[in-house]
Amino acid sequence: MKLAPLLSAAWLTVMGIPGAAEVIERQQSVRPLPGALDSVLMVNDNNPELIEDDGILISTFPDGEAASVPVVLNGRFDLFSHHVYAGDAEGSPSSTLWLAVLAAPLGNDAPVTLQLLSGSTSLSQATTPGQTQAPFLPLPSLMPETTDVVAAGPGSRVAGDLLAGRSAAELAKRRWTLAPGSPTQLLLLPIPVAGLDPLLNGRNLQLRFNSSGPVAMAILAAHGNDGNPPSEQHWLQLLKDQHMSSKEHQPTPRGSKGKIIYSRVSGVQVGSSWRARITDPGSSVLAAPKTPISWPISSLERGTLATNQVQTAELKSFYPGTAWAAHGNYGVEYDLTLPLENNGPAAVTLQLSLDSPLKGNGQASFLRFRDDLNGPVMFRGPVQTTGLEDPEGVPKGRQTQHLVLRQGQKGPSLGQLMLKPGEAKQVRVRLVYPADATPPQVITVQPVKQS
Repeated sequence: MKLAPLLSAAWLTVMGIPGAAEVIERQQSVRPLPGALDSVLMVNDNNPELIEDDGILISTFPDGEAASVPVVLNGRFDLFSHHVYAGDAEGSPSSTLWLAVLAAPLGNDAPVTLQLLSGSTSLSQATTPGQTQAPFLPLPSLMPETTDVVAAGPGSRVAGDLLAGRSAAELAKRRWTLAPGSPTQLLLLPIPVAGLDPLLNGRNLQLRFNSSGPVAMAILAAHGNDGNPPSEQHWLQLLKDQHMSSKEHQPTPRGSKGKIIYSRVSGVQVGSSWRARITDPGSSVLAAPKTPISWPISSLERGTLATNQVQTAELKSFYPGTAWAAHGNYGVEYDLTLPLENNGPAAVTLQLSLDSPLKGNGQASFLRFRDDLNGPVMFRGPVQTTGLEDPEGVPKGRQTQHLVLRQGQKGPSLGQLMLKPGEAKQVRVRLVYPADATPPQVITVQPVKQS
């Protein structure tokens, strides 16, 4: 068995599991992530993932009764939407599913200005020129992004766009004036399958808004005709009729024992970003550690890694039969600063990584990993860092690296940092938790073994 090159064998315990990969326990500390989610509302539209019929996917319009999660959106709010389409019931290769985003002021007195601050969208596969796409390519565990976009799947692509301040050509319009009365169609986006084998495509959409007043928003799905989208009147009628698209994946009730089905989210969550300074408890700095230290990213119910910290965004309102919390924190931006300081007598070199340990609540004195890379992919997306150095101590500046992490994988080094005695340096880590990831992951700082 090959041990991690930057850890001494004394730090590792190996447990044999018959008929399975060996599980490695990395002796270390695991701490709760400082900070907390902000209070920005996010319309989270991910149930159903696989859309099978036309109708409302999510609506915050107040007169929707059972077809609505009536939450007022005002000022800063976000939207996360992720869906898959596998062709129509007859299997027509020319069928296209269309997604429409509608919005209207709440009240009949004055128009409301809606500004798109940032956002992007991507298909899994484009079928015509000009469509933004990100196929699920078999990328290596770590791939630096230079001038070209690096992505594996639409969730990975959109997360990278948000980190880099990019957008998609499909989002050309950035500002709308919403008149009182009939809803305004903000976006009309296809999920095409023509020419694909198999007939399967997906679309991820993430938008960050600011409104000058209270608004309602809805996302609807409907089939077009011969590749053409439904009329605007058709969308308005679907909304008026309160016709819902079918949901999927009933969740395990909160607090139940035994196996848990998290389900997918269809509701409005509280929190779109997590910003924090990672320091030692009671200190303004993080002392250079002598053994690995990790902090969870997107920890969830029954997956806190012994920290007892559930980072999952709570839902202000959600549809029955869907997830009761935003378990994956998809679309949430983590912006973390690590003010590192060497208070020891000798120089030290540290390594930063994003790891994907085996899920559980375990013990805070170790994390569990697999000794192979044959498990399912648990994370595919970009991580942006500032303040790290190459092995020669040369600063790298701001860099974005795309990671593909499998179940139980110790992540590759994102970079190093050398600290002389008494020296302090600051590292910043940013990521948007990507769709198609499976939580939790951890940010890890550990000393590099010196030869």
